[in-house]
Amino acid sequence: MIRNLQTLAESSQRLSSEIKGTEPQIPWRELAGFRNVIVHGYLGVDLGAIWLVVEQDLPPLSEAVNRMFTRLGPQG
Repeated sequence: MIRNLQTLAESSQRLSSEIKGTEPQIPWRELAGFRNVIVHGYLGVDLGAIWLVVEQDLPPLSEAVNRMFTRLGPQG
């Protein structure tokens, strides 16, 4: 799970500002910072905090990504 979250956070950094601007309610900068926490503190990461992210933050992010994909289409 942690590796998947790391990949997700890294991928979010590759999105253009224009694309991220379509979902301004997503804390993109914090998501990038979360990636750094995971990468640099891998062994000391609080698993309870990770689970809170999965439960609370991942669903709205997933919905936003689905909306972005719908707007851009498969060629996006």
